[in-house]
Amino acid sequence: MKENTIKVIVVIGAGSIGQAIARRVSAGKHILLADLKKENAEAAAKTLSEAGFDVSTAVVDIASRQSIQELVTKATTIGKITGLIHAAGVSPSQASPVTILKVDLYGTAVILEEFGNVIENEGAGIVIASQSGHRLPALTPEQNKALATTPSEELLSLPMLQPEQVRDSLHAYQLSKRGNSLRVMAEAVRWGKRGARINTISPGIIITPLAKDELNGPRGEGYRRMITLSPIGRAGTPDEVGAVGALLMSSEGAFITGSDFLMDGGVTASYWYGELGPRIE
Repeated sequence: MKENTIKVIVVIGAGSIGQAIARRVSAGKHILLADLKKENAEAAAKTLSEAGFDVSTAVVDIASRQSIQELVTKATTIGKITGLIHAAGVSPSQASPVTILKVDLYGTAVILEEFGNVIENEGAGIVIASQSGHRLPALTPEQNKALATTPSEELLSLPMLQPEQVRDSLHAYQLSKRGNSLRVMAEAVRWGKRGARINTISPGIIITPLAKDELNGPRGEGYRRMITLSPIGRAGTPDEVGAVGALLMSSEGAFITGSDFLMDGGVTASYWYGELGPRIE
């Protein structure tokens, strides 16, 4: 029997950022594009297919281990998983603290675990975190370790994640995104034993349909203020995130793993040391 030599890039989240990275790293490979909403995955797949990429789709609920496992099975049936781009999640304006922790924190932990079990030698992954994780005050070393290494199924039982400790959706989101970067750092050790790498990118305000909704929504004034008072003075684009993602997943980024790349136009710098000040979220 002929060995399956198809290389598969799994993209979780059919939005602009996941697509931008996939375009740069998927030539000659098969893209398995997964999203909670079938219509979103199919629309993105149509765009990528018309641009010359080999694409199939799947529906995945990243809050469900079974659903993630089914995605892994589908991907391995197609070929060898050489890349993972995890760009799915919910924002503070979209969900309750409980849902944000379940999707963004637990879901990411399970994705890292399940795909880390099958990623090929010299494979690479990207997790899209957020600048929000960099605006959370410092946690204790014990809290950092708990977020990084607590078994996935016990993660949401941590005392620091209980309702009386997590004040609101923004706080839940910040904890989740800080947890994502910590989790990736810990998982990089395990992925490395398979000869694979994993990193996070923490974007700031990137102009996507979701960001436009946020800019025009109840938190829009705060978002616009962040942009205005940042050193760069503008929002970013999915292509700019795509360029960093391509570096991290390519041979040119072969010495980089377990790292988090903050790219927010300097919003975090201005938050901690500039005019934004820690009073703004």
